[in-house]
Amino acid sequence: MKMTFYGQFVAGEDHNAIKPLIHKNQAFGVGAVLDYSVEEDLTQEEAEKKEMDSCVSEAEKESPGAGHREKKYKAHRQFGDRRGGVISARTYFYADEAKCDNQMETFINCIKASGGASNDGFSAIKMTALGRPQFLLQFSEVLVKWRKFFNFLAAQQGKSDMTALEKRLELEQLKESLTQMGVAARDDIENWFTGEKLGLSGTIDLLDWNSLINDTTKMSNLLMVPNLETGQLESLSNKFTAEEESQMKRMLQRVDILAKHALENGVRLMVDAEQTYFQPAISRLTLEMQRKFNREKPVIFNTYQCYLKEAYDNVTLDVELSRREGWYFGAKLVRGAYMYQERARAQEIGYEDPINPDYEATNRMYHKCLEYVLEEIEHNRKANVMVATHNEDTVKFTLEKMNEMGLSPTENKVYFGQLLGMCDQISFPVGQAGFPVYKYVPYGPVNEVIPYLSRRAQENRGFMKGSQRERSLLWNELRRRLLGGQIFYKPVY
Repeated sequence: MKMTFYGQFVAGEDHNAIKPLIHKNQAFGVGAVLDYSVEEDLTQEEAEKKEMDSCVSEAEKESPGAGHREKKYKAHRQFGDRRGGVISARTYFYADEAKCDNQMETFINCIKASGGASNDGFSAIKMTALGRPQFLLQFSEVLVKWRKFFNFLAAQQGKSDMTALEKRLELEQLKESLTQMGVAARDDIENWFTGEKLGLSGTIDLLDWNSLINDTTKMSNLLMVPNLETGQLESLSNKFTAEEESQMKRMLQRVDILAKHALENGVRLMVDAEQTYFQPAISRLTLEMQRKFNREKPVIFNTYQCYLKEAYDNVTLDVELSRREGWYFGAKLVRGAYMYQERARAQEIGYEDPINPDYEATNRMYHKCLEYVLEEIEHNRKANVMVATHNEDTVKFTLEKMNEMGLSPTENKVYFGQLLGMCDQISFPVGQAGFPVYKYVPYGPVNEVIPYLSRRAQENRGFMKGSQRERSLLWNELRRRLLGGQIFYKPVY
């Protein structure tokens, strides 16, 4: 395995074994995003059981029909095994709090290894490794329902055709609507919009609205959502048990600990994107980390999946929030890893497909999001973006835009990212030209990385067609070196 598949796609067994490869890549101007890729080798049945146990609260187990949950944000056994149809992302299943602590320690070791291996490295983490996914599901549903409620109120004020950032609710009209709908008493509603800078302009936009959902002290307070039919605030589900409450708190603490370690070790932390029923909560928690840790430089990076219909709205809202609050925006742009699974789940369970209709639409979305962030970098040097792609056209598009905007690669605001063992014909020339390029570097013991690798082999066949071009480029280069008497190549970096 080490001589073939493992050797191609995995850097080594532990943080010492990976150092030679990292140093070799650095000589060519290519950095590393370390990713400990060990994955449990579970059967489908075991995965489904773990998922159902960890995504359903005690209250729901006792009275399954109670509460006001949406189908999308409930666990469904037939999609309990989240590994299905996933190409390059590894998957974590919740067992208990001790396991989450172990996974946090693994991430800490990864951060330390990244800090020790280079002075500008990245480390990748996944939120589902750090706590019970039930919280991510429920918090995602709360965030989405409040956003829908905002859009509902905007439609009442005749503003439904505007973009997410253009919708501004007239404050007095909003207070009147909320009072009439019986969402809360008039005095309570007045209190919501006083203090801070809320409503000073006489209008409320989606960012102001989102700041209302900020009480993370008592998790169960977050689970109040507006019912669009009655206008009443109602509990999403019955109250958490004390144990569930403490599990939620511990998840937030683990995230906080990792961010502090990243800051101390001079490592930037990338929070991977996951399925759309978890993602609103993951993005919100990442945003809270950015507000706290990205004050002086970009430490925390959020991931935006451009195959999603709402990708541009999400990027523009978060950039605007960073602008208002004065912190460094950090983004990794990807196309997305869960398309087949997301489509199948939406169709079978019966909600709108969150994915763009075709690959061309996703390309347009990627370039639109990228152009927006590049313009933000041009006007306000506080934004940073990793263009994580194997698409040559997107890399060329980025380089052309950087050239047009006068963005120098030495400013270290725009990075490129590819997976280890893939697309070297992009990574190394771009790195040699002085642009910041990073390889996503999986590592871990051979037998524990095999589940991750085997799915990559089975499900990545389409990608392997692209390797035919790589092979022909390699043959051309080999021929050139043999004929030119230049067998060994010394990097010019």
